Amino acid sequence: MRKLLHRILLAVNILFASALLVSYLAVYISPERLVLPAFFGLAYPYLLLVNILLVIAWAVLLRYEALISVFVIILGFNHLSNYFKIGKPKGTKEGTFKVLSYNLRLFNYFEKNGGSSEIGIIAFLRDQKPDILCLQEFFVAGSPGIKDNEIKTALGGSYHSHMKVYASGKNRYFGIITYSKFPIVKKGEIIHPRSSSLSIFTDVIIENDTFRIFNNHLQPFRLRGLERSFFEEMTANGDNETLDEIKSLSLSLKKGYTMRALQARAVKAQITLSPHPVIVAGDFNDTPVSYSYSRIRKGLNDAFVQSGYGAGFTYKGNYPSNRIDYILYDNSLESRYFEITKVRYSDHYPVAAYLRKND
Repeated sequence: MRKLLHRILLAVNILFASALLVSYLAVYISPERLVLPAFFGLAYPYLLLVNILLVIAWAVLLRYEALISVFVIILGFNHLSNYFKIGKPKGTKEGTFKVLSYNLRLFNYFEKNGGSSEIGIIAFLRDQKPDILCLQEFFVAGSPGIKDNEIKTALGGSYHSHMKVYASGKNRYFGIITYSKFPIVKKGEIIHPRSSSLSIFTDVIIENDTFRIFNNHLQPFRLRGLERSFFEEMTANGDNETLDEIKSLSLSLKKGYTMRALQARAVKAQITLSPHPVIVAGDFNDTPVSYSYSRIRKGLNDAFVQSGYGAGFTYKGNYPSNRIDYILYDNSLESRYFEITKVRYSDHYPVAAYLRKND
């Protein structure tokens, strides 16, 4: 009996260690070529947790098999540091400017069981006093221009803005918006064909230097309905159609990964062409163990990795919690402090980086 249990545990260990290894490939292989690693990359933090538990189990049994998962975890240690940071940062907020990014979830306008979160969100943002504010899934019922001015007034009236919205039905608009206390000298956008995803760039002057701010909302998975859970997706029509639901879910995930890969390359191309130092913020809808994130981040610093602490999860909705919201920057800047504020106005948490120019 003991031999049988040993064999079962060993088989489980090999299975999950192999899955963790496959997840590492997600940062190198475009989902356009092979989508399977992307699925495993999405599950990375949970595959990591299972492997840690297996190490503990083998250690309790005093078995050398613990080295299987230890070896695999060490191979992907750089990914671990993109999710978890031990110890609070030593930096201070003095002499910095604050960049805050937040996916608003359309102010919960389409949620059946809740009211609009707009008043609460605007009050929260006013208290945060960001110098640069990047908002995604911004929603307007009425005139976008009037709403923009209303929000600027509510935030304190000292902001400049850059808004890009799409019409969605009669007199409804959704989109993306960047607010800046610094003067805006140029505005631009990145077109993502066959998608409602949005990316804009905004040139601002900070202490006599021009910086280009990229605000992004990359392709979501677009599962049926607004933010439906995996369980609902797979069981909506009963047991007889579960396989069809799983297939539909897989196709939705694959499309999302493929579209984001294209969008990530488009964003990276514009980052490379920028004549100014850059700050790249927004909801990438992808994790640190993904092709999209690795593509955009290449050559840039991640504010959470440099100055954050604890678990970096920024999404907490119907899908498994994960890290999908980012603030990146180039070497002309330094991140002194990074924070994730766990308010529940949206299914995303706002993230903020306190940056300063390098001497």
